[in-house]
Amino acid sequence: MHKVAILGATGSIGGSTLDVIARHPDRFRATVLTAQRNVDALVALCVTHRPELAVIADSALEAQLAQRLRAAGVHCAVASGHNALAEAAAGSLCDTVVAAIVGAAGLDSSLAAARSGKRLLLANKESIVMAGQLLLQALAEGGGELIPVDSEHNAIFQCLPGGRPDLDLSGVRRLILTASGGPFRGRSRADLAGVTPDQACKHPKWVMGRKISVDSATLMNKGLEVIEAHYLFAAPVDRIDVLVHPQSLVHSLVEYVDGSTLAQLGNPDMRTAIAHALAWPERIEAGVSMLDLAASGTLTFEAPDLATFRCLALAYQALRAGGDAPALLNAANEVAVEAFLAGALSFLSIADVVESVLTELPPAAVVDVPTLVERDRMARDVARRVLCNAC
Repeated sequence: MHKVAILGATGSIGGSTLDVIARHPDRFRATVLTAQRNVDALVALCVTHRPELAVIADSALEAQLAQRLRAAGVHCAVASGHNALAEAAAGSLCDTVVAAIVGAAGLDSSLAAARSGKRLLLANKESIVMAGQLLLQALAEGGGELIPVDSEHNAIFQCLPGGRPDLDLSGVRRLILTASGGPFRGRSRADLAGVTPDQACKHPKWVMGRKISVDSATLMNKGLEVIEAHYLFAAPVDRIDVLVHPQSLVHSLVEYVDGSTLAQLGNPDMRTAIAHALAWPERIEAGVSMLDLAASGTLTFEAPDLATFRCLALAYQALRAGGDAPALLNAANEVAVEAFLAGALSFLSIADVVESVLTELPPAAVVDVPTLVERDRMARDVARRVLCNAC
């Protein structure tokens, strides 16, 4: 019986994870559930799954959560605050941690799980984008496992021998991440000038939160995934490519030096990657319908338009710059996307804000978490100043 902590239980990854766990009550139990502020949703999940601990990140809501759980007849411990999230990830109530908190807020808890020797199922790509070296160091010190849950990286994990081997010794030539292209594939810059947040969040294939949906629309999500692949698989930047694949059935590919290319295919449903990561190296039923290639029709692939979707090019630029440039990129993007969703920034200007931050702040060496947090703050301050100047 594996005890699973789901950090970000009220989000889409959390819901998919709980669905898989519920299908295998003899193998998995959700012992820790957390949320940022959504008390109603967290209480509902606790009523259904009966965890041993519920954590709300916003400390002002702890008393309300405790009262609501008592009223619902749920008898579990209650905690709050970001320190409580890290303590839950490192504590004895779980041996597996699903890191599904969106954004930089998930960094401390991901690091805590890695240091504690847990099986870390990483869906919070920002943790490894911000602090890839530190996260891998924590993982090595703790002796745990890291299995990616992002569909693209989980696909690469499945196509490599042993999951995360030495690429040269395994004869790997390239890692190829696929991208759906988002809702604006094929559009010109002129077409995107008046894009609204609702339009950007209407993904053609995946159901995701609004921030991640915007990142998919700008292709920044794919840029963050390129950075993630670099750290996860020790892949040089020039051996990570992106292909736009609008059908979203081929989730990623691995090209070998002998001319072989292995791909992982499946219907666009995150439960496949989650079930694989939970049970690895075994396979379990995930509740996902089987892929019918005959009914799916033609599969198409094309190169990404880096001139129109500049965020992907900026992510490559940050990775090549090295140091903490990926963390600066992520911080600037979070500020810019928040402004766009609030109606204070145009869609095309998201890339402009990110580029301004990368230009103003040269990369620095990644030394430790406090330094990284300070640099993250600096990048956000620059991004907000750029936004104010543009108003």
